[in-house]
Amino acid sequence: EFAKQRIQGTSIALKDRNRVSIINHPDVRRMLLTMKSLIEAMRCLAYYTSGIFDLSSRHPDENQRQQYLSELGVLIPIVKGWCAEIGIEVASVGLQVHGGMGFIEETGVAQHYRDVRITSIYEGTTGIQANDLIGRKLLKDQGVAIFQLIEDLSRKLENIEESDATQQIVAASKSGISELERSTRWVLETGKNAPELPIATSVNYLLQLGYVVGGCLMAQSASLAAEMLNNKGANKNLLRAKIITAKFYATHIMPRAQACCEATISSSESILEITEEQF
Repeated sequence: EFAKQRIQGTSIALKDRNRVSIINHPDVRRMLLTMKSLIEAMRCLAYYTSGIFDLSSRHPDENQRQQYLSELGVLIPIVKGWCAEIGIEVASVGLQVHGGMGFIEETGVAQHYRDVRITSIYEGTTGIQANDLIGRKLLKDQGVAIFQLIEDLSRKLENIEESDATQQIVAASKSGISELERSTRWVLETGKNAPELPIATSVNYLLQLGYVVGGCLMAQSASLAAEMLNNKGANKNLLRAKIITAKFYATHIMPRAQACCEATISSSESILEITEEQF
């Protein structure tokens, strides 16, 4: 009886000592930050596009309105295509955070995952959005609108006063811009004689654009947060969270843009090379 009590007491003590809140598990924190950073990047992209939409119809200068309208034409398929794909990922990661509980109906997470899955299908699938981006936007105007967007984003980055808080974020965004210029020039050059090649990898290009535009806007957000930290009455906890989230995006999410760039440039021939019978 004494031995039984000792064993039970030791078991309870071990359980209490090993009990850790789920948010303190490093991999759970990674998943939550992935969700948080991607959601913030999508919001930045949507708000930025809404601003361009307003300027395309309300700017007092007609020439400026036309430029913004062309830029809007590039941004809309990114908002639809990239945000739909990323929304699906965020819902999937959210399910994963809950573990086995996420897969059953009790938490309600599985319902969100099922519901969000339609977003990459209706109102133009991701493939259709990507084809529109390449065929009806880039190749049609020979990249004028996309390079205007790249120039605007580059200007935003140059205007950021780099500090210890933003240096890493800005560097990652500038690298993303450089890779985006590289893949864009490949699309334009290759598309002159063989438009089917960039069309074959257009989804990769669309995703790259989403990651880079989102990253540049996150960098701007982090810069504004760093400036506001010194303001009297500022919500410093919120502002520091903005900076940390942007830093996570720069180090964990932005590298995806380079992978998309390489896939855009390198994988089109294998896509078209395989025969129907080989599938």
